[in-house]
Amino acid sequence: MSDTQQAAGVPTPVHARNPVHVDQNRPRGVGGMLRAMEVDVRMIGMIVALIVIWVVFDLVTGGLFITPRNLFNLSVQTSSVAIMATGMVFVIVARHIDLSVGSLLGFCAMMMGTFQTNWLPAHLGFNYPATWILAIAFGIIVGLVVGALQGFIIGYLSVPAFIVTLGGYLAWRGAAWWVTTGQTVAPLDRNFTLFGGGIGGTLGATWSWVFGIIAVAAIIFFAFNGRRMRKAFDFPLKPMWAEIVNVVVLSAVMIAFVIVMNAYPVPERAAKMYLQARNMPVPDEPLNWSQGIALPVVAVAVVALIMTYVAKRTKFGRYVFAMGGNPQAAELSGINTRRITMYIFMLMGVLAAISGVIASARLQSAANDLGTLDELRVIAAAVIGGTSLAGGAGTIFGAILGALVMQSLQSGMALLGVESSLQSIVVGVVLVIAVLVDQIYRRRVGTV
Repeated sequence: MSDTQQAAGVPTPVHARNPVHVDQNRPRGVGGMLRAMEVDVRMIGMIVALIVIWVVFDLVTGGLFITPRNLFNLSVQTSSVAIMATGMVFVIVARHIDLSVGSLLGFCAMMMGTFQTNWLPAHLGFNYPATWILAIAFGIIVGLVVGALQGFIIGYLSVPAFIVTLGGYLAWRGAAWWVTTGQTVAPLDRNFTLFGGGIGGTLGATWSWVFGIIAVAAIIFFAFNGRRMRKAFDFPLKPMWAEIVNVVVLSAVMIAFVIVMNAYPVPERAAKMYLQARNMPVPDEPLNWSQGIALPVVAVAVVALIMTYVAKRTKFGRYVFAMGGNPQAAELSGINTRRITMYIFMLMGVLAAISGVIASARLQSAANDLGTLDELRVIAAAVIGGTSLAGGAGTIFGAILGALVMQSLQSGMALLGVESSLQSIVVGVVLVIAVLVDQIYRRRVGTV
């Protein structure tokens, strides 16, 4: 099997007539155990680096970093970039780049803001129950059309993606200003703003546990369904102990996340103001609400699940990785690389629109500078997460982890009062180091 198929996550078939199982004996050493569990060593390194970052910042801030409040804010702040980073994985894997995603986020947010604040109220009134649905659908259509336009120019007219998206970086930022001549659009629809993860924009304690239980069930299902499919097609099986360890670790992380999110209470004053704004009775006794998991984090989980499925289980995903591994061979094998390129940028446009929902809902307004420099954060998240700039290799989970690492650095430095200019320097240095590590790793395994 080719390197391209391996990069796309396609398991190597066993060329024996009967199924051959991996040795069930426990391997020697940590490296052997990780190989048996099919864990990417670079991913383990990133997780260790994230833990070190958290511990160091917690020590130097006097215990302010690893707290339910800060981790809740960190999860919300990471969401917008993480969603776009999942799409940037496909873009970079296919050996392209997209410099326009930050401007496109701002343009989609401004269009959605204008649609729900200036256009819809003339027909439906303010805070109409379906306004948020119509606004999000409108924004996704705008992102899809813009992505299709850029993808068509790149795929069918053969203009380099760097040039097209650099033009988009300028054009869509100007278009966002042109829509309202630079004016901030506010207030947004009441239900729409819930997607920013503020008061009321969370699942609460009970539904967070429901979400966690569903996530654990999904982890178990996908692990053993994947094992069943491997067995059916005579692919090598991981040792059962490795399968169980993977499930237990992921489930434990999910449960711990729910516990931490539920440990952060809604400020009582904010809770009472929330009830008053919705004409709901305000009790005299103290309110004890748990924030729970924020809606932006739920959006990240849903997008990650869909994008992982697309990458590993669909023909489109396999074609994207094949293009990145060897574009000439992919085209000669019958893959319509032009159409796939257009689809990639259409997908990126949709994800930019979804991120625009979260970013504008967090601010409860659509400002002209929304999404500024997000294109660099998104590219950095994908690259830090292990997506190779040489194409053909990358993971959705890695991109989300990269976004979390980057936001953790920024949040920690903000708690320490570090100037924003120095924060940018640190993130830039980390990006260069991540690319250097990727190059060293690829040389060692002989892929470059």
